[in-house]
Amino acid sequence: MTYDEALEYIHGIYWRGSKLGLSRTREILELLGNPQKQLKFVHVAGTNGKGSTCAMLSSIFQKAGYKTGLYISPYIIRFNERMQFNGEPISDTELAEITEYVSTFAESMKDKPTEFELVTAIGMEFFKKKNCDIVILETGLGGELDSTNIIDTPEAAVITAIDIDHIKELGGTMESVASAKAGIIKQCSQVVFYGQNSIASAVFTKKCQETDSKFHEVNFESINIKESNINGTVFDYKIGETFYKNIKLPLIGTYQVCNCALVLNVIDILRKNFHLSESAITEGIAAVKWPGRFEILHKNPVFIADGGHNPHGIHGTVDSICHHFPNSKIIAIMGVMADKDLTPMLEILAPVVKSVHTVKPNNPRAMEPELLADKFRDKGIKAVSHNEIEKGVAAAFSEATPDDIICALGSFYMYADIADAVKKLTSD
Repeated sequence: MTYDEALEYIHGIYWRGSKLGLSRTREILELLGNPQKQLKFVHVAGTNGKGSTCAMLSSIFQKAGYKTGLYISPYIIRFNERMQFNGEPISDTELAEITEYVSTFAESMKDKPTEFELVTAIGMEFFKKKNCDIVILETGLGGELDSTNIIDTPEAAVITAIDIDHIKELGGTMESVASAKAGIIKQCSQVVFYGQNSIASAVFTKKCQETDSKFHEVNFESINIKESNINGTVFDYKIGETFYKNIKLPLIGTYQVCNCALVLNVIDILRKNFHLSESAITEGIAAVKWPGRFEILHKNPVFIADGGHNPHGIHGTVDSICHHFPNSKIIAIMGVMADKDLTPMLEILAPVVKSVHTVKPNNPRAMEPELLADKFRDKGIKAVSHNEIEKGVAAAFSEATPDDIICALGSFYMYADIADAVKKLTSD
């Protein structure tokens, strides 16, 4: 099986769809000899901030000298990013070899796994082959019935910021969303929650009581920001008796400081079982890279790519714009999935947007650009739809003065096309 054949197999039509449940994942992993039982995990669920949290944790473990696996969803540029070892995506050769091996077992199953379940099985086999000391494991959707939830009790169960999203699968209330995320809490877990949500906190507290787990919630009042600009943030943070000074965080979204505080709380617990020196922690944070999260792709005019795609995420984007570019209004490039609840997102965006160029992300679930443009026009905002992402980016650049701010947001699925278009249109 070649690399292209492996991708074709993974994306094959009969794998497609989302069928919640763990039976198929358990079956294929049992056929593979349960590679996940030979690994240790930090399991990360939540609505927003999962990827950034995972990236910081992975970077810290690498700096501490541990063989570190990272499993994320979705990928940004190439599929291989879904599973990484010590910061490097799985190679084309390894992906082809492991996919061919796993496919023999998948084909023997009466109830075939979905694409995500198949990829999870490939990931577990990859991490076992790499003999990982720790795997930072991001859920795909929800928690309880997500295919990553076939692991035993992790070293820590981490729950990032919670908001209402994926209503069809997780329900339309904060309780139902939190209950789904609480599914990653297993017997005698160490649970760390981002907080800032009393309804979710109550759900997680109850689940921790039922499972004899210990519940930790982040104290953001201990954050002391000393410097914050488009080069990053420097801050102090205190957890119990531990006082971190002059932490340098290169991720510039204002929300990233809170994600970093969550990570430091997780690390504080993990230090009981792993040798994570203060230098490894600070160096790991300083070295972290995570594309598409309030990332500046170009200056003069400033062009930002941010993956905000639900109300909480959009709020973080707007906060970051107001912080770094006060009194500025943006030229937005936006594309979203058709199942998103747009009304609260548009209400948050409206005060900082002077015009919008709508596009269609590279995903079959994406909303048509003209429909999205109409939603903005209903708010009295100038909006133009484009049938190609590059055309939308070009139109935004044409409209912008050197002092303007362009911000592409709404879906991670359009990041690669956005980044390619910016590079093409700004290169000499």
